[in-house]
Amino acid sequence: MHVLRTLFFVAANLLFVLVCLIQGSCTSRKKIVYFNSAEAIKNQEAAHNYNPVFCKDDLLSITVSGIDPAASLPFNLPVTTGNSNVSGYTTGAMVPTGYLVDSQGNIEMPVIGKVMVAGMSRMELRSLLQEKLKPYLANAIVNIRILNFKVTVLGDVRSPGTFTIPNERITLLEALGIAGDLNITAKRKNVLVIRDAGGKKTETRVDLTGKELFSSPVYYLNQNDIVYVEPNRAKMNSSVVNASNVGIVISVISLLTTIAVLISR
Repeated sequence: MHVLRTLFFVAANLLFVLVCLIQGSCTSRKKIVYFNSAEAIKNQEAAHNYNPVFCKDDLLSITVSGIDPAASLPFNLPVTTGNSNVSGYTTGAMVPTGYLVDSQGNIEMPVIGKVMVAGMSRMELRSLLQEKLKPYLANAIVNIRILNFKVTVLGDVRSPGTFTIPNERITLLEALGIAGDLNITAKRKNVLVIRDAGGKKTETRVDLTGKELFSSPVYYLNQNDIVYVEPNRAKMNSSVVNASNVGIVISVISLLTTIAVLISR
């Protein structure tokens, strides 16, 4: 009889563990659905503080033009034929050579020479270059692009990776969309955005289920931002106790129950 009680005790404990695991995997609707406060979002304005600045290792395309095309040629890098890979296809398209911002934050332009660009916004750099070009070129038009603008999305998403953004403007939601969206097991209330601000790393937590997302300083991502999506408790539990382990627990309970029945006879 003592053996019988012991077997029942073990089986009950194993069953309790199994029930706890199943309950731990249950997730409420509010933790899964984005923008639960949809009505409040209607009048919520998106953050308007998107004003990225250039930093070291940025690859800048700077094109100078004017009324006389021939007069602006000395201020532009030569256009070279390079192989660019687009969606797996290799082409021989003409691509401009970029200016790489060095470790001191400078670029070296033809005729003008060294220019400090780190910490400057696009508008600030455009105004500075137009001022430097005045002695050589009247009414210069300066176009500036970041050729290697990229963001990285890691964690519990369908397709994590580093993505190059051609238009240099992307929201957090768009970046998650490019990464295939969050898995059902991802934490939507605690998405982490890591940003390099003036050589210092900053961390910002974002709740995708609330309206505050749209006014967050990381709603618009900057160059080299890293987005990390943490898995929820159920996903972390599954890394320790997966479906096969649950099957083992059930098998053990069945075996102990069978033994208990035979002994009781």
